[in-house]
Amino acid sequence: MAARLTAVRDADPDGFALISSARATNEENYLAQKFARAVMGTNNVDNCSRLCHAPSAAGLAAAFGLGGGTNPFDDLDACDAVLLVGANPTAAHPVVGSRIFQRVMDGARLVVVDPRRTYLARHADVHLRPRPGTNVAVFNGLAHVLVREGLVDSAFLAAHATGYEELRVLLDDYPPARVAAISGVREDDLVRAALLYGEAAAPAIFYGLGVTEHKHGTDGVRTLSNLAVLRGAVGPGGGGGVNPLRGQNNVQGASDMGALPDLLPGYQKVTDPAARERCAAAWRAEVPARPGLRIPQMFASARSGALKALWVIGEDVLTTDPDSTAVRAALDACPLVICNDLFLSATAAAADVVFPVAAWLEKDGTFVNFDRRFQRVREAVAPPEGVRTDFEVLHAVAARTGTGLGCATPADAMAECAVVAPLFGGVSHSRLDREGPLHWPCGSAGSPGTPRLYQDGFATPDRRAHLAARHYLPPGEECDGEFPFLLITGRRAEHYNSGSMTRRTANLRLLGRETVDVGPDDAAALGIGGGDTVRVESRHGEAVLQVRITDDVEPGQVFAGFHFPGAAVNGLTSPVGDEATGCPEYKVTAVRLDAPSGSGRAGPIQPPR
Repeated sequence: MAARLTAVRDADPDGFALISSARATNEENYLAQKFARAVMGTNNVDNCSRLCHAPSAAGLAAAFGLGGGTNPFDDLDACDAVLLVGANPTAAHPVVGSRIFQRVMDGARLVVVDPRRTYLARHADVHLRPRPGTNVAVFNGLAHVLVREGLVDSAFLAAHATGYEELRVLLDDYPPARVAAISGVREDDLVRAALLYGEAAAPAIFYGLGVTEHKHGTDGVRTLSNLAVLRGAVGPGGGGGVNPLRGQNNVQGASDMGALPDLLPGYQKVTDPAARERCAAAWRAEVPARPGLRIPQMFASARSGALKALWVIGEDVLTTDPDSTAVRAALDACPLVICNDLFLSATAAAADVVFPVAAWLEKDGTFVNFDRRFQRVREAVAPPEGVRTDFEVLHAVAARTGTGLGCATPADAMAECAVVAPLFGGVSHSRLDREGPLHWPCGSAGSPGTPRLYQDGFATPDRRAHLAARHYLPPGEECDGEFPFLLITGRRAEHYNSGSMTRRTANLRLLGRETVDVGPDDAAALGIGGGDTVRVESRHGEAVLQVRITDDVEPGQVFAGFHFPGAAVNGLTSPVGDEATGCPEYKVTAVRLDAPSGSGRAGPIQPPR
């Protein structure tokens, strides 16, 4: 491998790309991005946050200054209202879901914005069910009501925010009647939701992939953040702030460590000469100044023949990435594909070189959870014979290229990261061992960390929160006569992401195969029943799935998970991405339902009029 990679580097460093892992430790992600930059000479490094929360990092940084949630999760206990948007935490984040449910049972008000009737939506004071792709209109509509009803914090806006006048003018275009026409939500429900949030003393916003995985996902994060700023419910104003629910155990940490094509550790721009010099001094290698390729661009480069080597660490891209037919074409076209994984996933099976690597229980290092909290990970059991950690594999390959990585241990890697990334200057293994978890920013050994951001002002250049005046724009796909249903994809409670772990457990007895969820009225009109098989076709691919009838989905919409590679659900999904970050639009795919051949029926099944 080292010989092949050295040849690629010598011919064209940008002929190499690396996809790091949101399930690897911080130290492994730090070493992976250092390998790409210091050993291979390219910024072509990314991680799966590209597919889920890249719009959060971009949107929150633009609004407040830093690309993380504003509050510690424990602030939930002090909130009297929760606005939960585009997330189903009882299925996808069970600890978070149970805590929110308990808070609601203790008296907090709950507004849920989600096309599906989730468990928490059934317990909400107001449930808004917008058509997927219309979030920006709904958030502008809520903001319109806050302004109209005098529920904005004028003193906070004057002292701590910019952009209010521009936003106020834009909001004139989003009265409840127009928002209802765009999104399908009821006017009176929109007003009730805005009043519940606007009249609360300490409201909190939690959101998930139903906000980010859209063509205009970054606009969604910005316009959702507007609500907290208008209410003065973030930073110096108190309240519960704005908090993304991250998708995997170390999605936050993988990005914190610089496994991104345009950002170095600690969210320093690769275009910033001072940041590059800081890294170059520690790494004893020049850092490229030009941002690298994002994951979708890596695949496009492979298909075009420009990418000569792709290293995938701990991701089953053939199962989880959108438009999987195009992903397979990229892997087939790339001359060298390397994969690190615990199991022989679909991606590993397609690779030229596979490194079997250790699980988290067999590692030493740290993770960062969704509220920016560094936590220690310690080896509890020894790996199987012949199995190395990702950290050790990266070291071994780098050594054989003749360019060492330094950082002999994970503790050394964290110490070096603290030198190059001011946000983490006070974080070390020894300190975490002595004191317990620390929230970043933690800039020095004397800093207690920062559980609650922006208490003394925002981290933007002018120290103010930036309101965003963003108009609603349509999603990347629309339903039509040929593809009349709208498919939403997401997680189910019984399995986790690609299912590579949970399908090896007794969870299969709870859910043994993927289904397509269809509403009862649609099913009755279509003449299909629970357990029937249908072929789901989109403009990008097809999948054959069993029908599950449920009132969780709205008429004209269907839902499927992506936990079973054989179901090929991501063969259906669109390659359209967020215009600012490239995050795929998993939540909006136009499909049709066909009776499969041999079923006794033929032809497309149309939704009821």
